[in-house]
Amino acid sequence: MANHSSSKKSIRQIERRTLVNTNRMSRVRTFVKKAEIALGMHTQKAISQAEAMPLVVAAESELMRAARKGTILKATASRKVSRLVKRAKALTA
Repeated sequence: MANHSSSKKSIRQIERRTLVNTNRMSRVRTFVKKAEIALGMHTQKAISQAEAMPLVVAAESELMRAARKGTILKATASRKVSRLVKRAKALTA
């Protein structure tokens, strides 16, 4: 356990940041999962591409927001967006 007041404050700050980052990543994973499910349903013809694309755009927005806030690295967000969009574009062809 920390003995110095600055160490105690640091621990409190870390706990708050961890909670914020956990919630933010949970939100990102939810949006990405919804987009991936929609793309999978499109391949089974259960959903149209017009219905799937807004979910892909929303997932991209959430990923880039998490990168902007420092929860994930920008390169990681870009890679995930790239793979998601590549799958979406493959469905149009």
